[in-house]
Amino acid sequence: MAYLFSSESVSEGHPDKVADQISDALLDQFLAYDEEARCAIETFNTTGQVVIMGEVRSKEYVDLQTIARKTINNIGYTKAEYQFDGNSCGILSAIHEQSDDINRGVDNGDAENQGAGDQGMMFGYACDETDNYMPVTLDLAHLIMRTLADIRKEGKVMTYLRPDAKSQVTVEYSDDNLPQRIDTIVVSTQHDDFIKPADGSHEAQLKADKEMVDRIHKDVVEILMPRVKAQIRSEKVLALFKDGIRYLVNPTGKFVIGGPHGDTGLTGRKIIVDTYGGKGGHGGGAFSGKDSSKVDRSAAYASRYIAKNMVAAGVSDEILVQLAYAIGVAEPVSVYVNTYGRSHVKASDGEIAEQVKKLFDLRPKAIEKTLKLRQPMYLETAAYGHMGRKNEIVKKTFSSRYHDTKTVDVELFTWEKLDRVDEIRKAFGL
Repeated sequence: MAYLFSSESVSEGHPDKVADQISDALLDQFLAYDEEARCAIETFNTTGQVVIMGEVRSKEYVDLQTIARKTINNIGYTKAEYQFDGNSCGILSAIHEQSDDINRGVDNGDAENQGAGDQGMMFGYACDETDNYMPVTLDLAHLIMRTLADIRKEGKVMTYLRPDAKSQVTVEYSDDNLPQRIDTIVVSTQHDDFIKPADGSHEAQLKADKEMVDRIHKDVVEILMPRVKAQIRSEKVLALFKDGIRYLVNPTGKFVIGGPHGDTGLTGRKIIVDTYGGKGGHGGGAFSGKDSSKVDRSAAYASRYIAKNMVAAGVSDEILVQLAYAIGVAEPVSVYVNTYGRSHVKASDGEIAEQVKKLFDLRPKAIEKTLKLRQPMYLETAAYGHMGRKNEIVKKTFSSRYHDTKTVDVELFTWEKLDRVDEIRKAFGL
């Protein structure tokens, strides 16, 4: 029997994503001036207030307030009427130094066999539903949010948009797990109070609210979604846009109060949005604010790198890779592979996992080197997903009252490269 599957995304102005971006902007600032910095930075935000917490071990000093304010303003929280803006919000720092007990397990005197920064399991996933080997539900949800943010920042149409927004895409799948059509698209976006009631009555307020929702619904269907579709290059994804898609736009009605004033934000609360939208698996560890000695982040990227290259090589149409580590130990304690019965090689999933261990060096320091994870590359990951993104080299400029301004070439999303396909094909006789 056919079934429905849904994934959600959130905008860069969602309070949890504001927290993620502040944490990763601070991590990048540390790494720009000290590539060996160790960070585990958490951020909390609410009405008019940001609290930065966590542990840092670095030889450099970073102006936390300046970086946090710049990040908030770049997101779009620049007006006092939002009751949270980068220029006036209070910022409290509760950063302290990393525990020596944790550090001794990581810095064990053998650089190549640097221990994992914590125990835990990390998952990577890839499938053939989209050109970037991501679940189509999440890929579309992210695209809707990125496009809505582009429209907001251009300021030419939908000029009532505010930074906070969410999307959700539901797709119908066939019995053999193939996407058939888009069933429902949900878009909830914060907006200005752009239609005022005729008088002070409750009825007049309800009428004004309905007119706003009707206008936003119309603009989502007639402005936002055509721009979303225009960016899709895959014919099989475009084919999912059949007649009868149900659009739920701001289904609760007015959404003026939003962002950190409407709901508190905290680093690491959108881990499913960050990864695979509910497909595959998740070990529970968040990414943002953590340097690559924390396998929560680096091994999650490595497992995605493995899964994507394996699907691209033709080993399977869909694959899940789990890595597990013990704190202070370099080699993973387990490597698990699940091909969901969609494998194209004459090997069991256990045998595929053994081959993965031979093909990929999964010690934390080796992952760092392979994926170049000591670069200041993380702010770009902190909104619209860490996986399925474009691998590219960009110039980033960092300034500080304590250091000279620094411009560096940074390679983003290195775990999305398909540079192991030929090697994998050879190993599996494909």
